[in-house]
Amino acid sequence: MTGAFRPVADTLRPVADTLRSVADTFRPRKGPSRRRSAVAAFGAVLAAAVLASGCGIRTTSVPVDAGAAPSRVPCRLPSADVTTRSPDSVAAPVYLVCASQLVSVDRPVPADDASGSGRLGAARALLYQVQQAPPENERRAGFSTAVPTGLRVEPSRADDPAGTLRLSSQPEDLSAEALAQLVCTYAENEALVTEGSVVLGGPGKYPPRGYLCTSQTKSRPQDVTTPDALELD
Repeated sequence: MTGAFRPVADTLRPVADTLRSVADTFRPRKGPSRRRSAVAAFGAVLAAAVLASGCGIRTTSVPVDAGAAPSRVPCRLPSADVTTRSPDSVAAPVYLVCASQLVSVDRPVPADDASGSGRLGAARALLYQVQQAPPENERRAGFSTAVPTGLRVEPSRADDPAGTLRLSSQPEDLSAEALAQLVCTYAENEALVTEGSVVLGGPGKYPPRGYLCTSQTKSRPQDVTTPDALELD
C-alpha cells in the first residue's frame, strides 16, 4: 500500500475492528451479558462513525456542481467586434467606464467634426458618442458610461477664455466618472485642448475651469470630483 493511501487505511481500521466486534456479539452466547455487549458494540459503531467524519471522510458520493469559475472582465474587444465606420467618418477615441477605470474605445465621428473645422461640432459629436449606451459586445466586455443622455454642449460666451466649452450642467455637478469620461475624451482632440487642458463651464455665472486628463484620472476616476482642475484667469 502506498503512502498516499496509508492515512485512509489507518482511519478505516477502527471501523473494521468494530464490525468484527459486532459480529462476535450476535453469535450465540449464554447469560445476560449478551444484551450489554450489543449496546456496547452499538456505541462503538457510533464512535467509529464520528471518528471517520472527523477525519474528513465524506458521507455522500453525490458530486457537487459549484458552477463555472468566475470570468475576468477583459475590458478589451476582439478585433472582429470593432465598430465599423462609413467612408466619410473617422475613428475617434472616447472613454468609457470598465472595471472602475477609464478605457478608450473607437467611435465613428464625421470627418468634418473630427478635423477641428468646427470646435462646437466636434465637441457635440464626441459628447453624443460618449453618452450613448455601449452596444451588446461592449457591455459583455464590461463597458458602461456615466455621462447623462440629456447633457448638451452650448456655445461659449463673449467673455469666456479661449477654447471654452459650455455644458448644459455645471461640470462639478456631474458624477466624477462622467466628468472624467468627458474630459479625457475631449483631451484626445487637439482642437478641444487649450494650453494642455480642457476648458469647461456650465450654465451658471461660475467661471470656466481647465481640466487635465492624467493617468490618475483614468485609473481612479471615481475618486476625483474635479480631475486636476485648474483655475483660469
